[in-house]
Amino acid sequence: MPRSSKHRQAIVRTAALLFRRHGYAATGLARIVAESGAPKGSVYHYFPEGKAAIGAAAVAFAGELVRRSLESLAERSATPGDLLRAYAGQLAGWMAESGFRDGCPIATILLEAATDEPGIRAAGARAGAEWTGILAGALRAHGVAPKRARRLALTAIAALEGSLIQARVAADTTPILEVAEEIGALFDAAAGDAQQA
Repeated sequence: MPRSSKHRQAIVRTAALLFRRHGYAATGLARIVAESGAPKGSVYHYFPEGKAAIGAAAVAFAGELVRRSLESLAERSATPGDLLRAYAGQLAGWMAESGFRDGCPIATILLEAATDEPGIRAAGARAGAEWTGILAGALRAHGVAPKRARRLALTAIAALEGSLIQARVAADTTPILEVAEEIGALFDAAAGDAQQA
């Protein structure tokens, strides 16, 4: 990997972690540089537009990690509900590993900066659409009508986002797992109904 590319990736990875844990406003460029190990000049070289460009890149990076994880789980899951439960299991593991300091990899920055930063908003919209699309695709593959599949996928994403907040506050993974069990049952019921129709 070229050295310059390594520095860009280090900046983006570090920013994604810091924004998720501490927030966009509370994370300065100096801290990103210090914790990434990249030379200070590389921040301005790769992100001449400044912090907002780093924010958009961090959201895209984190969104892509989730997308890949969902795709991998979708390939291995027998039912749409199994996919959701497996993903929730991953989320619960990541939360516990972080000592409940982490949450959704993009929610914190989106809540703070999406209104004011179009690049961050666009990256968040792409990530959300991709995640929703994977869940909806799993439902459609089991016969669920496209409109219903999209609505169920949106419901799942919204419910999981809420469960991450509850888990962080409670320092307990139970909300994540229970929400996934309920929404997973909805997924499987919708798939069962579609196959009987």
